[in-house]
Amino acid sequence: MASDWIKRLADDERKRDEVRFLAAESASRKADLVRVHGRRLLEELRTTVTRDVEAFRQEFAGDQTRKPEYPAASLNVAPRFDAAAVGCQYRFTPNNGLPPREDRLELVFAGEGADSLQMKHHGTGQLFATPDALSEYLLSPVFTGRPR
Repeated sequence: MASDWIKRLADDERKRDEVRFLAAESASRKADLVRVHGRRLLEELRTTVTRDVEAFRQEFAGDQTRKPEYPAASLNVAPRFDAAAVGCQYRFTPNNGLPPREDRLELVFAGEGADSLQMKHHGTGQLFATPDALSEYLLSPVFTGRPR
């Protein structure tokens, strides 16, 4: 007959094993979800960003005084599917001769179901429900030339 402390210790270990198993199972489901739907989500974002950039250009067609060369801003987006994340890097080049400023942020895939896969700002927790919402968030600093 095992002592009570051994039974408690064994029960605690079983509970820890169950928690680890559930966490691993959840991570596996998320990885499958990202693998299956993540590329589609990023393709939808790319299409939306392309559309929004063209629409912004059309708003100022032929108006060079509104969008001079400086201050300039660029955005580089680098998906990392193995980490279920997307790295974003802004580069702002001011017109006063100072060196460019770089800002970085990370977006992560969030959601449990195929219909709910979304992007979330890793630092703030802000969730972007649609490609339109994420495009607005990402492009506003590029269009204005001002960091967030």
